[in-house]
Amino acid sequence: MKKKTISKNIKIAIVIVMVAMAAFVFFKPKAGSALDGVALDVFAVRPETVQIRDLKHQLLMSGSIKAWEEATLYPRVEGKLLQNLLREGDAVKKNQTVSLIERDEVGAVYEPVVVPSTLTGVVGRVYLDPGANVTISTPVALVVNQKRVRVAVDIPERYIGEIYKGQPATLRIDALPGKEFNAQLKIISPVVDANSRAVAVEFWADNPKDLLKSGMFAKVDITLAEKKGAVSIAKKSLYTEEDGSAYVFVPSADGKTAQKKPVTVGFENTNYLEITEGLKEGDVILEFAYGLQDGSKIDLGK
Repeated sequence: MKKKTISKNIKIAIVIVMVAMAAFVFFKPKAGSALDGVALDVFAVRPETVQIRDLKHQLLMSGSIKAWEEATLYPRVEGKLLQNLLREGDAVKKNQTVSLIERDEVGAVYEPVVVPSTLTGVVGRVYLDPGANVTISTPVALVVNQKRVRVAVDIPERYIGEIYKGQPATLRIDALPGKEFNAQLKIISPVVDANSRAVAVEFWADNPKDLLKSGMFAKVDITLAEKKGAVSIAKKSLYTEEDGSAYVFVPSADGKTAQKKPVTVGFENTNYLEITEGLKEGDVILEFAYGLQDGSKIDLGK
């Protein structure tokens, strides 16, 4: 009985040794690991310098540019397109002839019927070539006045109290990188769409160089609020307690530990926030690090 017990204990010991050896081989750190020489209880953090910034709370929207005036021209009689007197890009005055229509009646001869422009601008499109059959519902050409353009967008109803007629905005066009165009909010719908919970608005912008074209995709930035000269930090560097109080972490005097510092937050936008109490320009804080606590060891790097 005693021999059986000893034999059993030996087998158990062998199994334990084998498991330990397998675990060592499996979990053995690889040469050149990123953690080599780094203490696991030290947080690698980056410093951030508190700066003075002009902060803006902006609303970014998008829409399509539309010419100030657009008119699709139709013939007043049925027949064939005899001639296009103007082509795309040609300047045109109101009542100037754009195309000529030949009446298509057997045994009768008529003077060509003119298709006049109904506004002053430029020819945006010519839809047909000579010889094409037309009716009074066939579009012949498009005339646009683009000295001023419009951009219609929908603004969520929660921002209604922050917008007003005449409010400045900035247009940015993907097709025109690096260029910005000044615009103004000119029309605000008096109703809110029940489905989208948004209000339709329209921005106007002058276009003296004709860079803005009808149909272009435009991004509209409107400033809802602004705070100049704000002592500010990156929004991601702020920590908050359950009771709503805010704080940041600053490095200790020797730069080896993190110290918790309460702050008061003022104005904020998407990326930055104002600190009204607790920090001043030039102070150094620590960027966000998951699990960082008061007294944690830190490595600021080189």
